[in-house]
Amino acid sequence: MYEVRCEMYDVSGSMTAQDFTPNRMEAAKKVAEDFIDRRMTDRIGIVIFSGESFTQCPLTTDHAVLKLQIEQIRNGLLEDGTAIGSGLATSVDRLRNSKSKSKVVILLTDGVNNGGLIDPATAKEIAKAFKIKVYTIGVGTDGYAPTPVNTPMGIIMQNEKVTIDEKLLTQIANETGGRYFRAKDNAGLNNIYTEIDKLEKSKVEITTYHRFTEKFYPFVFAALAFLLLEVILRFTVFKKFP
Repeated sequence: MYEVRCEMYDVSGSMTAQDFTPNRMEAAKKVAEDFIDRRMTDRIGIVIFSGESFTQCPLTTDHAVLKLQIEQIRNGLLEDGTAIGSGLATSVDRLRNSKSKSKVVILLTDGVNNGGLIDPATAKEIAKAFKIKVYTIGVGTDGYAPTPVNTPMGIIMQNEKVTIDEKLLTQIANETGGRYFRAKDNAGLNNIYTEIDKLEKSKVEITTYHRFTEKFYPFVFAALAFLLLEVILRFTVFKKFP
């Protein structure tokens, strides 16, 4: 039985902050690709969100296509903002009709919900109704992070305060049976995905066919030959005369 999962990625402007190497978004893409390589039998889909949400890749077992779609993720694809509720609702919609026993969403964000048409609490209840487990990841260092900002003078680096709604992310994870994680650097993010991989080991049903080669035929033929010889000898050489 395949596991199905939908990975959600925040593509808002703050994901270009450089408290990760080279930035949050590229670090998230790298660990996502490594994670996909480890989940060889899973059907996986990709949802991106900022001020709105979009299905970057529907559920598929073609992991080469998945990784190609992840490579194409960048800031500016959607209206800016952080629509956590809309992103989660879109992910649930991708998974809800699956017959798999294990349905999982990995929600990665670095901000606070401030947009979208669906409230995060509503999206969380929809996930619970469809028995979808949500692992949430808050991305960002403590304090301030260097972030490229567009200005009339061009792009300049500014220290932007890191603000993650950990209370909301913890609530979503706990109430759907998942866990909340906080990633403060590349190594921490990689460790989180390794932990999720261990927590979500899938059972794969494999049908095995065995081909048998029968080796008793020579012995059968030899036995038949001896029986035939016995019959011939009985009525010839060893025939009894009255």
